[in-house]
Amino acid sequence: MAMGKTGDVGLPLVMHRQYSLDISAQLLRTQGYVNGQWINAPSTFPVLDPATGEEIAKVADCGPAEAKLAVDAAYKAFYSWKQHTAKERSVLLRKWYDLLTLNKEDLAKLITFECGKPMKESLGEIAYAAGFLEWFSEEARRVYGDVVPSAAKDRRILLLKQPVGVASIITPWNFPSAMITRKVGAALAAGCTVVVKPAEDTPLSALALAELASQAGIPAGVFNVVPCSREKTPSVGTVLCTDPLVGKVSFTGSTATGKILLKLAADTVKRVSMELGGHAPFIVFDSADVDKAVAGAMNSKFRNSGQTCVCSNRFLVQSRIHDCFIEKLGKAMDAELRLGHGSDPNTTQGPLINVRASEKVEHQVMDAVSQGAKVLRGGKRLDGSFHQPTLLADVTTDMLCTREETFGPLLPVIRFSTEEEALAIANASHVGLAGYFFSQDVSQIWRVAENLEVGMVGVNEGLLSTPEASFGGVKQSGLGREGSKYGIEEYLDVKYMCFGGLTPEGTLRPLTPGLPQVGSGEFGQREDS
Repeated sequence: MAMGKTGDVGLPLVMHRQYSLDISAQLLRTQGYVNGQWINAPSTFPVLDPATGEEIAKVADCGPAEAKLAVDAAYKAFYSWKQHTAKERSVLLRKWYDLLTLNKEDLAKLITFECGKPMKESLGEIAYAAGFLEWFSEEARRVYGDVVPSAAKDRRILLLKQPVGVASIITPWNFPSAMITRKVGAALAAGCTVVVKPAEDTPLSALALAELASQAGIPAGVFNVVPCSREKTPSVGTVLCTDPLVGKVSFTGSTATGKILLKLAADTVKRVSMELGGHAPFIVFDSADVDKAVAGAMNSKFRNSGQTCVCSNRFLVQSRIHDCFIEKLGKAMDAELRLGHGSDPNTTQGPLINVRASEKVEHQVMDAVSQGAKVLRGGKRLDGSFHQPTLLADVTTDMLCTREETFGPLLPVIRFSTEEEALAIANASHVGLAGYFFSQDVSQIWRVAENLEVGMVGVNEGLLSTPEASFGGVKQSGLGREGSKYGIEEYLDVKYMCFGGLTPEGTLRPLTPGLPQVGSGEFGQREDS
């Protein structure tokens, strides 16, 4: 059922059908995974299908005790795992990649049922997740140190790269497989061991990855998973961020939570990587190809129903093409967007992760309308956690939707006049993860790309994530980078080795052509020989 104009869309018809998760029993794991063993916890918590609200499974509700067991196991395993050669680690990661690819259908179904993502997007995520294992299986063999010329003749300077140790991996629900492999692939390639705490909404994907890691031959204790409920998350997170055996914390999630974890990690001065909130601007200049800009906006905004940290949040369109862009965008929404359960092949827009998320979008829409914004498409929250994809016009920078991240299918459009005005609006944020703009003016492209205060820029492109490229932001969007050749550096320490006392007994003199050099071997002889 296509999206219509305001008020035309009711509950998706496909929701009257029954949907059940049909996957291999071997991949539907519900226990914690510690030291190569499946473990129970004193209690369980439910995992719900966000499209229907129905329970999918009950999962072990691990607490601080289980988290500590996992840290201890990872610490013990680290001392053998780091002794594996780079090639050995590479081969195991490659086997893990092969198993993800082999089981992509079942893994995608898990994502769709616990996250709500349409099946086509879930399959795309598994390919993306597997891509990180493939990439870092190759990078494992390229952890190079340096030999640096010394100013002293009797010394040599060597810079060695060594794994930091146990890494705590805390991941979000919106990419429940890829956010794990992007971190864990790099950590294991570097020689680190890990403890993963998946989001309480989506633990099944993490546990399925653990099963496949076991099948791939990843040694016991190298990869551990401790699922837990929202109630136990603070206590488990505290163990993972404060235990002295943990050398590194990597977190993807909100800026507010990231600040809490940074404070926890500070007491033991741990290495920290943070991929935090975004508020991406999407700028369309007068010189842009409007059709390509509309396609870019659709891809950037409505992927995973707007629940990505790099999806566009503020749309700035220059005056001359503003009306044309709005008209074409509305028609594209009508033609392309269909609400429903993610397992239905016609669905392009699944539910939001929970009712709270849907209420947040509704609140932003109501705030904008109260200040003069016009609803051109959608605008309504539906039953459960569904919300209509919504297009707003006459939006100003005073409205809530332009001041905070939405994480939902809301597309607010701001009209602007000059390049300077657009940059000022785009950069007026305390976060800076991604930014996008469309222009065919080469000089403008360089100016804007260099002046946008973000860590990633899409130029005439609405999708930019790939394992080969660095992922991360500036300002309060985080610390460090993931993916790319830089991603593995986050799990490595540089050790300086000064090799001294190398003064030779004498100096070498060059070979004399045509004369035998007794005792000199191939390289000449000493003056005192």
